[in-house]
Amino acid sequence: MIKKWELYDRLIAGIPKDIRVEDYMSGCAWSLVKAGGESGVALTVRQRAGESHDDLPLIGEPLYKVAELVKSWNFIEASLGMAAINAWYNAPRRVAELGLLTPDADGDDSGDAFRIFGPAVQGKKVAVIGHFPYLEKKLAPLCTLSILEREPQKGDYPDSACEYILPEQDYAFITGMTLTNKTLPRLLELCPHTKVSVVGPSVPLSDILFDYGVDCISGFSATDPLKTAEALRRGVKQGIFQGGQMVNYYPPEK
Repeated sequence: MIKKWELYDRLIAGIPKDIRVEDYMSGCAWSLVKAGGESGVALTVRQRAGESHDDLPLIGEPLYKVAELVKSWNFIEASLGMAAINAWYNAPRRVAELGLLTPDADGDDSGDAFRIFGPAVQGKKVAVIGHFPYLEKKLAPLCTLSILEREPQKGDYPDSACEYILPEQDYAFITGMTLTNKTLPRLLELCPHTKVSVVGPSVPLSDILFDYGVDCISGFSATDPLKTAEALRRGVKQGIFQGGQMVNYYPPEK
């Protein structure tokens, strides 16, 4: 069992204490935090329930302090906290050091985890937490697909079915939004024998996730912060991908 807040506390602890927030935006689709000249993004979870920290200053604050908002039950604040975490872990300089960035790959689909895993999931039982675009086209013809969603579309299962469906799967793709809404630790506990990918711009490219049973991290690095911010300001949900790369990070071979 994952200890309370353990995963979050480890991610926050890895952020240097001397980096300060330069700017931030909370958009209808995405949240963004800029620090140290780099930008991190996370999907905005539009729920204001829970304690609010409306009087908390963000600009000029240490990045790690703003990252602590990820533990808020006000999910709009938690989205900013997740973006702050990604401003450190998904910064192009750090991602390049990991050898994950591909020159001239901005805006293409070379980092699409669903496309990459297509051959591996053939004939397998696959669950996807979150209704990603074009899943029926990308995965459904290849495998036995179960889509679990908090706001189910036709053919989806409600997210409460995770307790019953996930333990039976060969592969699971989990939206990074589950970090923001605090469900990821439990979802990982339900997948002890499942190949797990955590997918989406909200996902930090941190090897800490490998310690909790994640087999692939598929996250976003904002290599062109200006394009990323412009897409966020305009509320263009898919537009942020023109400002960076989706990259896949695997555990080092033992």
